[in-house]
Amino acid sequence: MTSLFEPLELGRYKLDNRVTMAALTRQRAGESGVPTELHQKYYSQRATAGLVVTEGTFPAWTNRSFPGQAGIATDEQAEGWRAVADRVHEEGGTLFMQIMHGGRTSHPDLIDGATPEAPSAFDWGGTVRGFAGKMDAPVPRELKKEELPRIVDEFRQGARRAIDAGVDGVEIHNANGYLLHEFMAASSNKRDDEFGGSPENRWRLPEMVIRAVVEEIGADRVGVRFSPAHNVQGVIEDDQEDMLATYGGLLDALAPLNLAYVSLLHGEPESELIAQLANRARANGVTKVLMNDGFPTVTSKEDAQREIELDYVDAAVVGRQLIANPDLVRRWREGLELNEPDQDTFYLGGERGYIDYEYAAD
Repeated sequence: MTSLFEPLELGRYKLDNRVTMAALTRQRAGESGVPTELHQKYYSQRATAGLVVTEGTFPAWTNRSFPGQAGIATDEQAEGWRAVADRVHEEGGTLFMQIMHGGRTSHPDLIDGATPEAPSAFDWGGTVRGFAGKMDAPVPRELKKEELPRIVDEFRQGARRAIDAGVDGVEIHNANGYLLHEFMAASSNKRDDEFGGSPENRWRLPEMVIRAVVEEIGADRVGVRFSPAHNVQGVIEDDQEDMLATYGGLLDALAPLNLAYVSLLHGEPESELIAQLANRARANGVTKVLMNDGFPTVTSKEDAQREIELDYVDAAVVGRQLIANPDLVRRWREGLELNEPDQDTFYLGGERGYIDYEYAAD
């Protein structure tokens, strides 16, 4: 039986254990998007997780999705991440950066007055957060076909800046209702060109992005995050046949690349959908599958252990337990009592609920 505490070969890296940290929105980077000493401490505190994945990070200003989001769009932001990576490495950790485009979940308040961009322009009835607070989502503008190479290049350049800043790899955010996920789903992609309609057309832009990032930094430093049927932020996926055609088709196209990993977010890890997608991701025997059992579940040790005992899962992705327990791996290994996460401080800003959770006593 595979243990959570066994090492794992993932791309070019050997992880100390199979407890990996999810990308978690924490909103501590202010208006500048520059990581600070707080980020250095937060991520280095959690470096004993086998893999630490950063919060979703924007590679261009037009991609920003929420206030306080960190970026990798400028030299100053890259230098902020360099300090974070150095601290994580000093603690023996492996750090990947999640790179994302917020798509229609953005607001002019976040992107210097610009209109958010999306696969299609329609009112999706959502709410978003800007620096001025919670607001109705504006109607996004539809990206023109000739603009899509810019989107691809923004991801490519963000990945290059991350690697040049000392981050170990990148996770491409193709989940949770953000731009690439919006292209994947028929509910948010109403295009009538070669980037909309059929499953093959809807996954065309995500494939272009992933291939460009692989070309830039190497497949063994690239992961991708998917959340099929998560049904958040107005991106509704309720047709299993379509999801198998869309996600499965993309995973088949990516299989020859030998990505470091595919990370799946879904409330039912044992479901036929996840089993099929995971096995298609692992078809070449190189790409690993990370599993996150979804919201609103708080992943327990038993949940994580059950996930990695599935023959198509290699590591468990943990969110809120790692927020509250920077030394979670030790606590789980030794059966120690856990801190409870304080949800009121998740997006509060500052030290409270970010770097002040206590370690277990020696």
